[in-house]
Amino acid sequence: MDIVFKGARVVDGTGAPEYRADVGIQDGRIAGIGPGLSGGRSVDADGLVLAPGFIDMHSHSDLQVLANPDHLAKVSQGVTSEVLGQDGLSYAPVDDAVLETLRGQLAGWNDDPPGFDWNWRSVGEYLDRLDRGIAVNAAYLVPQGTVRMLCVGWDDRPATESEVDRMRSVVAQSLREGAMGLSSGLTYTPGMYASTAELVRLCEVTGSLGGYYSPHHRSYGAGALEAYAEMVQVSLDSGCPLHLAHATMNFPVNEGRAGELLTLLDNAIAAGADISLDTYPYLPGATYLSALLPSWATEGGPEATLARLSDVDTREKIRVEIEETGSDGCHGVPVDWESIEINGVRRTDNSHLVGHSVAASAQFAGRSASALYFDTLVAERLGTSCLMHVGHEDNVQAIMRHPAHTGGSDGLLVGDRPHPRAWGTFPRYLARYVRELGVLGLEECVSHLTGRAAKRLRLTDRGLVREGFAADLVLFDPDEVADTATFDEPRQAARGIPYVLVNGVPVIDGGTHTGALPGHSLRNNGRTK
Repeated sequence: MDIVFKGARVVDGTGAPEYRADVGIQDGRIAGIGPGLSGGRSVDADGLVLAPGFIDMHSHSDLQVLANPDHLAKVSQGVTSEVLGQDGLSYAPVDDAVLETLRGQLAGWNDDPPGFDWNWRSVGEYLDRLDRGIAVNAAYLVPQGTVRMLCVGWDDRPATESEVDRMRSVVAQSLREGAMGLSSGLTYTPGMYASTAELVRLCEVTGSLGGYYSPHHRSYGAGALEAYAEMVQVSLDSGCPLHLAHATMNFPVNEGRAGELLTLLDNAIAAGADISLDTYPYLPGATYLSALLPSWATEGGPEATLARLSDVDTREKIRVEIEETGSDGCHGVPVDWESIEINGVRRTDNSHLVGHSVAASAQFAGRSASALYFDTLVAERLGTSCLMHVGHEDNVQAIMRHPAHTGGSDGLLVGDRPHPRAWGTFPRYLARYVRELGVLGLEECVSHLTGRAAKRLRLTDRGLVREGFAADLVLFDPDEVADTATFDEPRQAARGIPYVLVNGVPVIDGGTHTGALPGHSLRNNGRTK
């Protein structure tokens, strides 16, 4: 054997009770589990837990995994695979014009690195780019908003039949090239312009080719339950499995209402629906600052949006919708500027805004919050990111207990102060919700973060500690593992995770980051290139 972990507490990802064993690795696979194994290198794992590598079901590393392929944020917390292409917006499939638009629109999520080589246009070409060498394995979802941008444009209107046919063709081709499913961002333009019927048509294709549908649905605030119900109906009508992205109930209107969501899902599952979900173990959310705008204000793309924000009368119309009636971009809830914290800017002369709420910065400047908001968006050309302090702890805990639950960081890696979930999601589950609060048992939590996620991705050789499976493994100290990333200091590696292996190669070795790049794309139906 290449490596043997001696005397580990094996938590295998199934939810079964832990057991003690040696685990041997050879040629990137788990080659033996049992007593008395030997090999070229022996690691004393006495008292430590050996588990499958964690699978981040909702990641926004689409560019950063290429621009900074050592990917310390994820590997340091035990992540060995992640799912990209989330929330209906990413960088494939595209043409030159769509890519240029996305680079600006998504700068608050992914940055727009100078000199970066954008040498792909199709999903297959993007996955090939991943295969050049990355620290973790990565799967990809076809982003429905990007597909609509490519086939329909930025208009807020129903797609024609020929446009729907083209979108179905693009989705089908993308799945044949290796995409795992379809994502949507139904509070982001232009994806939000799709009707329920249009989504059903795309999901029919997705499900028929072995994929699943992962929507950021139309509201996490007012109308959240109706939005969840729409997604369940899309799944039932199309026959496509459903995975609900960052599934929670946010904003004051939904405090204490997680049980209503879980009842909706349980009833659908009992009726035969195939449903799973992911969450992150934090209360604030994160997005780009312009996401709060009403959809009509962003029709036509970034340049049209900036023109509207520069017009006095249009600004006032937008202000009324955001502050008084509740825009669809802000989940139908009137914005509370105290809850919106700017955490990333592109211009250095706006760096003083970082770490403060829009309300606090406006008060300091002696201006209205809406004026500061609009002027910042214009100056930053929409490239600003923010935190939204809108979550509820009781909802978070109730949802993570559900048997369909998996883990997803929803982590943004760029900006001055990114959300700490990008660095801390998985150790936080183990530290806070297993060891400290006992919300989940150790074996149960590990199964949420590994085996259940692999099952949704239809990975037949990952997500479990089992002979013959790929050696994606994490060794951690259950008494010491913890997230150290905070909102003030978010780029901090986890504690208590001394070993992380991806395809049998140590990426964290004795607590040291090796810089190895053994990861590759994970393709539809578990195929790898």
